[in-house]
Amino acid sequence: MNTWRGTDRMTVRQMIDVPPLWLALFLMLVWAQARYLPLLTFDFDLARTTGAVIICLGILLMLWTIAVFRLHQTPVMPHQTPQHIITTGPFTQSRNPIYLGDVLVLLGAVVWFGAVPSFALIPLFVIILKRRFIAPEEACMKENFGPDFTAFAQKTPRWI
Repeated sequence: MNTWRGTDRMTVRQMIDVPPLWLALFLMLVWAQARYLPLLTFDFDLARTTGAVIICLGILLMLWTIAVFRLHQTPVMPHQTPQHIITTGPFTQSRNPIYLGDVLVLLGAVVWFGAVPSFALIPLFVIILKRRFIAPEEACMKENFGPDFTAFAQKTPRWI
């Protein structure tokens, strides 16, 4: 397996530096804020229902995207060289639907817990995704697919 960081094998760092672990860390921060600073939270049924719907939408988007990756036989995991540019399914609306799903899950958790200060974590999470994953992946796509990726990037927004 080739990786876009130039080695034939994924390093331990690459195996643990993945968006799901970053998402888990941020979800723990949201939980901790809601648990240990409860005066800064709101709690009502509509928030829990809305949060649950947003979380489910994020998870469904991620599952749909993974299915499309599998259909096109290209790696899902970051740090691996893609085999194809995918422009169908969720990729018609976003160049990064899995990352968008991650952000939706985090947003849903913030709403679910009513963790008002944790709304500030969302832009931080987006910045981390962009710098650690999206920018290198897009550079790899541009290097490997040249004008085809450039055309795709010009017509398809990074998020939505």
